Amino acid sequence: MRFLPRTLTSLVAVVLAAGAAFAQAVPPRPSPVPRPVVPAMPVPPPPEVDAQSWVLMDYATGQILASKNPDERRAPASLTKVMTDYVVSAELANGRIHPKDEVTISEHAWRSGGAGTDGSTSFLKLGSQVPLMDLLKGMIVQSGNDAAIALAEHTAGSEDAFANLMNAYAKQLGMVNTHYSNASGYPVADHYTTARDVAILSRALIHDFPADYAISAIKEYSWNGIKQQNRNALLWRDPAVDGIKTGHTAAAGFCLDASAKRGDQRMIAVVMGASTDKGRADAAMALLNYGFRFYETHKLYAVGKTLANPRLWKGEANHLPLGVAEDVLVTVKTGQYDKLKATMDIPTTLIAPFKKGQHVGVLRITLDGAPIQNVPLVALNDAPQGGFFSRLWDSILLWFHGNKQTATVAPPPAKATK
Repeated sequence: MRFLPRTLTSLVAVVLAAGAAFAQAVPPRPSPVPRPVVPAMPVPPPPEVDAQSWVLMDYATGQILASKNPDERRAPASLTKVMTDYVVSAELANGRIHPKDEVTISEHAWRSGGAGTDGSTSFLKLGSQVPLMDLLKGMIVQSGNDAAIALAEHTAGSEDAFANLMNAYAKQLGMVNTHYSNASGYPVADHYTTARDVAILSRALIHDFPADYAISAIKEYSWNGIKQQNRNALLWRDPAVDGIKTGHTAAAGFCLDASAKRGDQRMIAVVMGASTDKGRADAAMALLNYGFRFYETHKLYAVGKTLANPRLWKGEANHLPLGVAEDVLVTVKTGQYDKLKATMDIPTTLIAPFKKGQHVGVLRITLDGAPIQNVPLVALNDAPQGGFFSRLWDSILLWFHGNKQTATVAPPPAKATK
C-alpha cells in the first residue's frame, strides 16, 4: 500500500472492510439433504374378475399382460361381429364393395335377424335398400343381427360364403382357435373363438381400419325412427374407452371386448362368460385400469438404426449394417425396465450378396432371463458382390477364418420412454 496515495489507500481499506462484513453477513449455504431411496413399486397380481376366460393385451406390442383360460374355445355371441366388421372393412379397402352401395335387405336377413326375432336388431324392413355405411353402424352400435347378415350377403353373395371369408381372414391373422359359421354370432355347434383370438382380431381392426373402428365409440344410433344405445356401458364410464363390442347368449354368457387409450398407451381387454351385464363391464374396466397402472411401454430400438456391423465376405463393402425393420417396443411391469436384456444371433460367416430388408439374424429380448420377443435383424443396405479379385482374396482369407464363432451382443436398450 505504500506506493498508493494516502486517499486511495484509505478507500481500498474501506472497500475491503465492507466486503469482509458482507461475507460475514451472508449465511453459509446449507448442505443438500440427500434424497431418500424409493423402493421399487411392487406389482400386484391381476384382479379377480367375473368371467370364465379373459385376456389383457397391450396394443402397441401385442403382448398378453395377464389372462385366464385365454385359449379356451367359447361361443362368442355378438363378438362375432368384430370379425364381420373386419372383413367388410377389408373388402371396402380392397375396392370390392363401396361405402355408397345400396344393400337390399333379403328375406333371410329380415327373418333371421329382424324385428321378429329375440335377438338384437336394427329393425330393417324386408326388401328395403339401405346404404352400406348405415348397415355397418347399425351392426356395430346397435348390434343388429339383420344388419350383419345383410352386410355378409352383399359382400360375399351369401352368409355361408361370407363365413368362409371370415375363416380365411382369421387364419391370416393367426387366430388358431377360431371357427365362424355365420356373421351375426347366432349360436351353432361349430362356431367358436377364444379370448386371445378376439384380442388379436381387435388389435388388427384398430391398426388396419381406424376409421371403421371409430364407429364403435358412437353411443347411440337411430334407424327407421328407432334410437338405440350402444350396449358397451364403459363408453359412459370412462372417456378413454372407445370400443369395441358386447355379446350375450345363454351359451356364451355376457361378453365384452373393450379398448381404451390413455396418453400414448392403449390396452385391450376381452372378457368372455361373465354372469351379468354389469359383471362384464366391471371386469373389463378392472383389467384396463390394471394394465394402465402397472405396465409401461418402452421403445428399445428405432427402425433403421445400425445395431450390428458384422464382417461381410466377397462383397463390395467389408461390413454389412444390420438393424430392425420396425421400431422394437416392449411392455413390462412398472420398474422392471432395467431387467431387460438384448442379444443378437448372427451367422458366423456372411457372404455377399444381400438385399436391403433381407433377414440375416435375430434380435432376442429377455426379461430377467425369460424370453419375451424375437425380432428379425435385417440388412439395412443392399450389399452386392465384389469384383473377381476381391472375391478371390476373401476366399483365401476365409480359409483361415474357418468356422470361428463370434458372440455378438446388442447395445443396451435406449433410455426408457413411456
